[in-house]
Amino acid sequence: MSDTPAISGTPEPSPKPTTARLREKGRLMSASEIERTLVRLAHEIVERNNGCSNLGLIGIKRRGVPLAQRLAAMIEKIEKTPVDTGVLDISFYRDDLSTAGPRPIVEQGEIGFDVIGRDIILMDDVLYTGRTIRAALDALFDHGRPKSVQLLVLIDRGHRELPIEARFIGRTVPTSRREIIEVKLREIDNDEQVLLVELVD
Repeated sequence: MSDTPAISGTPEPSPKPTTARLREKGRLMSASEIERTLVRLAHEIVERNNGCSNLGLIGIKRRGVPLAQRLAAMIEKIEKTPVDTGVLDISFYRDDLSTAGPRPIVEQGEIGFDVIGRDIILMDDVLYTGRTIRAALDALFDHGRPKSVQLLVLIDRGHRELPIEARFIGRTVPTSRREIIEVKLREIDNDEQVLLVELVD
């Protein structure tokens, strides 16, 4: 009995790469709900800061920027006074030697106005571990010392790793670590909604 000879030149099938898949679990906010939430937040900002004479709104790029711009326009309509807006550019990189996952890195660039002595409201779409906000605060103080800094987020999803909390919150959404909040804004995504999705194996 002889062995069956191997066929030469036939490559072994390569294993298929495993990629994470996302499953949509539901819509958390529609376009109209986002709009109503921002209107409420604009009034809260004015009320808690006794107007807007010393305010400056800074959006964390990317989706914090349109939030800051929209809220500045709303506050201007309420108070009949223009509000300064600026941008902090934070990128992410993954250190494969670390288990900490994505780490925020601040890109060099001008905010757009002088922050010294101002009441600053820092804005982002989702508050998660707090590391992005920590990096943004470090960058902000590199540009000068504001009188105060307050944080506004559209969604607070929990799982903080640093003692950072938002003063203005659009909606608090308890999540698991396998779940992801997807904020879509028309200025960036040509869409307007907030979705809850889940990583599936």
